[in-house]
Amino acid sequence: MVIINVLDPKTHKSTATTTSVTLDTKEGSAVIAETGILPDSIVLTSGSSAPYERGVDYVTAFDADGNLVITSLKAEGDFRCKTGSALTFSAEKTDPSKVDADDIVGGVSSDGKKSGLELVEDVFPLFRLVPGTLIAPGFSHNPTVAATMAAKCDGINGVFKAVCVVDIPTTTVEQYGECAAWKNNNNVVDPAQICCWPMLRLDDVAYYMSTQLACLMPQVDSENSDVPYVSPSNKNFQMTGLTLAGGDEVVFGQDVGSYLNGQGVVTALNFIGGWVCWGNRTACCPGNTDVKDAFIPNRRMFNWVGNTLIQTFWQRVDAPLNRRQVDTIVDSANIWLNGLSARQFILGGRVEFREDENPTTSLMDGIAVFHVYITPPSPNRSIEFILEYDVNYLKTLFG
Repeated sequence: MVIINVLDPKTHKSTATTTSVTLDTKEGSAVIAETGILPDSIVLTSGSSAPYERGVDYVTAFDADGNLVITSLKAEGDFRCKTGSALTFSAEKTDPSKVDADDIVGGVSSDGKKSGLELVEDVFPLFRLVPGTLIAPGFSHNPTVAATMAAKCDGINGVFKAVCVVDIPTTTVEQYGECAAWKNNNNVVDPAQICCWPMLRLDDVAYYMSTQLACLMPQVDSENSDVPYVSPSNKNFQMTGLTLAGGDEVVFGQDVGSYLNGQGVVTALNFIGGWVCWGNRTACCPGNTDVKDAFIPNRRMFNWVGNTLIQTFWQRVDAPLNRRQVDTIVDSANIWLNGLSARQFILGGRVEFREDENPTTSLMDGIAVFHVYITPPSPNRSIEFILEYDVNYLKTLFG
């Protein structure tokens, strides 16, 4: 997991509510029960005296809960920083509520510094990790953020592909029947987008569904040799109910869950086997039913196969474009795909170097195109049993 910080303490800050603090006479310390305090902004005084100096009169640290701990320094057995009485305290603290959609979208400053989603491009050069899933919980229900996330999924570093998980806002979309209209009106219809509604609740805590789905998918992958050919649908979420942002409980059965999936919305269901993720469709449904785009595992498999081939054969770039180069790539890729087929991660796959896709002008310019055919298995989203009364079995009554 690579986390991009968008909170700037220089701008996303507010004044701390704590106005006084009393240092314990025994330990010479006190805990400020307020998170996000910026130590460099602390002003600590006693009466009309000059402010105490951090690092000289006292030191600061954070406890496991993120609360600031002020501890007086000792000199010749006496506390430099007065204990046992209230000291005047003022400081600034980080304020995440001031982060907005523009901070998530980010951009490139005049001096070339990237921020927000622009930093997705730096993940592979820095960490050698191909971004597979993008999320922005708490902001992905903003249409601009959702559109930017989808745009960033295509052509990362010019070559890689990813998917993104976005949420439908439960503050404005309170009924399941409103989800399809919201998707269409806000253009959340990209094959790279996985759209979720509503929020999940675990005890008394509400979570954006995108956070759990983004973690559930790689969990399912890890249980299947790290190959994303299995759908996250019908796999357990960590939850005890569905909720809207305002706290109202949401209850429905599998008929509504299946309707939402048909509209390109992933949800959760408590039907058989506890609370599970419910839905195989990407956000492009129902307008786009192309099997490689419409199913979550198929879209992710195409991304994964493409990203893996790029990483595997990058070492062959700039080698002489001769028959040996072509045969090496074709043979190696086919051996790998045959292995995937043997383990039933795909139903079949092959790589071809076709003359009609490699015109003379392209070959002269050093460009070689390889055609990859793959068929990931579609999720068996519906199982039907036809029941028929067979009168012929009445004959068993006569021996």
